[in-house]
Amino acid sequence: MELRRRDYHVERPLLNQEQLEELGSRSSATGTLQWRTWFRCSHARAQALLLQYFPVLAWLPQYPVRDWLLGDLLSGLSVAIMQLPQGLAYALLAGLPPVFGLYSSFYPVFIYFLFGTSRHISVGTFAVMSVMVGSVTESLAPDEAFLQASNSTVDVAARDAARVQVASTLSVLVGLFQVGLGLVHFGFVVTYLSEPLVRAYTTAASVQVFVSQLKYVFGLHLSSRSGPLSLIYTVLEVCWKLPQTVVGTMVTAVVAGVVLVLVKLLNDKLRQQLPMPLPGELLTLIGATGISYGVGLQHRFGVDVVGKIPAGLVPPVAPSPQLFARLVGNAFAIAVVGFAIAISLGKIFALRHGYRVDSNQELVALGLSNLIGGIFQCFPVSCSMSRSLVQESTGGNTQVAGAISSLFILIIIVKLGELFQDLPKAVLAAAIIVNLKGMLMQFTDIRSLWKANRVDLLIWLVTFVATILLNLDLGLAVAVVFSLLLVVVRTQLPHYSVLGQVPDTDIYRDVAEYSEAREVPGVKVFRSSATMYFANAELYSDTLKQRCGVNVDHLISQKKKLLRKQELKLKRLQKENKLPKQAAASKGTSISINVNTSVTDIESNDVEGSKAKQVSSGTELEDTAARGQEDAKAPDMSSLKTLGLPQPDFHSLILDLSSLSFVDTVCLKSLKNIFRDFREIEVEVYMAACHSPVVTQLEVGHFFDASITKQHLFASVHDAVIFALQHPRSSPVNPVLVTKL
Repeated sequence: MELRRRDYHVERPLLNQEQLEELGSRSSATGTLQWRTWFRCSHARAQALLLQYFPVLAWLPQYPVRDWLLGDLLSGLSVAIMQLPQGLAYALLAGLPPVFGLYSSFYPVFIYFLFGTSRHISVGTFAVMSVMVGSVTESLAPDEAFLQASNSTVDVAARDAARVQVASTLSVLVGLFQVGLGLVHFGFVVTYLSEPLVRAYTTAASVQVFVSQLKYVFGLHLSSRSGPLSLIYTVLEVCWKLPQTVVGTMVTAVVAGVVLVLVKLLNDKLRQQLPMPLPGELLTLIGATGISYGVGLQHRFGVDVVGKIPAGLVPPVAPSPQLFARLVGNAFAIAVVGFAIAISLGKIFALRHGYRVDSNQELVALGLSNLIGGIFQCFPVSCSMSRSLVQESTGGNTQVAGAISSLFILIIIVKLGELFQDLPKAVLAAAIIVNLKGMLMQFTDIRSLWKANRVDLLIWLVTFVATILLNLDLGLAVAVVFSLLLVVVRTQLPHYSVLGQVPDTDIYRDVAEYSEAREVPGVKVFRSSATMYFANAELYSDTLKQRCGVNVDHLISQKKKLLRKQELKLKRLQKENKLPKQAAASKGTSISINVNTSVTDIESNDVEGSKAKQVSSGTELEDTAARGQEDAKAPDMSSLKTLGLPQPDFHSLILDLSSLSFVDTVCLKSLKNIFRDFREIEVEVYMAACHSPVVTQLEVGHFFDASITKQHLFASVHDAVIFALQHPRSSPVNPVLVTKL
C-alpha cells in the first residue's frame, strides 16, 4: 500500500510531565476492589456462575436440532471409529491392558461434554500423554518387581493390577492439579510454554513413542527402564536383541503399517469425493483380528495378541494416597502438558469458527475429566489433533458429537470389546507408529526456524535434546527453565542506541541504522530496547556512559582529586598565614559543586582563573590567598574548565524511557545515579516518553524530589530536545515554550 505525501502541522505548548498532568487532568487510578463482588449473592450472579461452570446449560437448550444433529451424529460415529483402535493402542503405550484405553475413551469424553467450552476438540487418549503415563507406570511397577520365584517369569496379572492402580491414581492427581489451577484462574500458566517449546516437546515425545513400540513390532522382551538416558539404553537393547526377532510378529506389523499408509494416502487423494474418511484403522483391526483368529497367529507363529478383554464397566475404585508423594512431580508435568495441547487446539478451532474458549474453564473441564476418569480406572487424557480434525471435517458442530462417540464406545465396552481379544499387538503398534507422521513432520521446524528466528530454534533444540536424554518429566522442566532464562538473558542484552532527528520531523531514530538521522548538537538522546530492571541496570548505565563518548567515571575521579588538592592547599595557607576565618570561608566554597550554573557564571570564573594564572610563580602563597578570596566572591571554582579538565561536547542528556514497562528499586537507584554522575560533569539529564503506570511507580518509589522534579520528565523526546536546546544549562526558570511539528 503506497502512502501519498501528506504534511500535517501541529502547534502546541512544550509539555513536561507536570504540565501534561495539569493539561490532561490526570488523577490516580482507583483500584477496583473485585474481591468484594465474590461475596455478593444475587439471582443474576448465581445464574452467571452456574452457566460459567456448566457451559452445557448455556448452549444445549438452544441447540438447533434440525441443522446440527445429523452432522454431529456422523461426526460422533467417525470419531468413535478412530477412538476404538487408538484407545486400544494408546493403553498399550501407557503400559496397561488395552481395555483401559476404552474406559479412557468413554468417561472423560462424556465429562468434557458437560463442562468444556470448545465445540470441536476430541478429548480422549493421546500418544504424548500415554507415553508420559507409560514412563511412570514402568518406573513404579517394573517387570523385575513381579518375577515369580518358581520359573523367573513375570506375573502379568499382578503387574497389570499394580500399573492400573498407579495410572488411575496419577489421573486423579492430574485432575486435582488442573481443577485447582482452573478455580484460581491460573490458566495463564500455559503461556510459559511457547509454541517452539511445545512442538519440540511433542516431537521428542513422538520419538519416545516410536522407540517404545519397537518391542511390539519385533516381538522382543525388553527390560523396563525409566529416568535419564532410558531411551538411549532402550535403543541399544533393541539393537542387541534384533537377532531374537519373531518373524511372524514383524511381518504382521509391516503388513498392517503398509495397509494403514495406503488407506491414508487414498483418503488424502479422495478427500473431496468422500463424505467421510475411510476408517482404515478400524478396518485394519477387524481384518487383523479375523486373520489372527482364523490362522491362529499366536499358536502357530508366536505373535503376541491383546488377550482377554472383559465385557462391561468396572466399579469405581478409590485412589491410593500412598502414591501421591511419588507421583506429584509427574502429575504436575502431565497436567500442564495436557492442558497446553488442549487449549492450543481449542483456540485454533475457536478462531476458525468465531467463538470464545475460556482457558480457566477448560482447565476445570479437563481436570474433572481426569479426576472422575481416574476414579473409574482411566489414565490421564488430553485431546487428539487427528480426531479433532476428523470431528470438525465430518460436520461436527458441538460436543454432542463427543457425547455420541462416547456412547458408541460404551456399546463396544459392554458388548463388542471381547471380539478383539485375538487382535495382534503388532497391529496396534503399527497403528501408533503410522499416526506419528504428523508429529514427526515437525522436524521441518528446524529449517523454518533457522530462517525466521534462531533464538526460537535454540529453544526447540534444547527442548528436544533434553526430552530425549532426560525423559519426559525432566525434559519439560529443563525446557521451561531454559526458555525463561533465555528471556532474562535477552532483556540483559538489549539493543542500545543513540538517537538522531530525522530531518524536518519530530521523529528520532538510531543514527547507526538511519543514515539521514542526525544528532542534535549539544544533546545526546539514548534509548534501550528493553525495560531497565535489576538484571540489566548496571549494563544500562555502563553502555550509556560508553555511547556518550565521555569517560564519566574517570572525569569525576580527576575532578575530585583536583578538588582535594585545592582543599589541602587552602589548609596549608590557613596554617602559614593564620587566617582561619578567610580560610574557613574558602574551604566552604571551594569543595561545593554547583550543577545549576549559568553560562555567565562559568564565563566569569574563566576570566578570574585566567587572571590568576598570570601571577608570577615567585609569589605562590599570595596567589593562593588571592584566589581564595576570589572564591568567596565567585562560588563556582569547581567547574571543569576552571579545574583544567576537558568538558563534554554536549550539555544535555535525554533518556528515552518509552520501553520501560515497570521499575524496581534498582532501576530507581540507577536513574538517580545517572542524574548525579552527569551533573558532576556539568551535563543536565532529562527523561522522556514514560508511560503513566511507570510514572505512578516513580511517584510511589519517591523518585521525584527537590533535585529531580517532574519538570525533568517530558511527554516526548522532541519536547525534551527543544527544552534542552533553549536551556543549555539547568535553570529554575520554566517559561511556556511552543513546539512546532
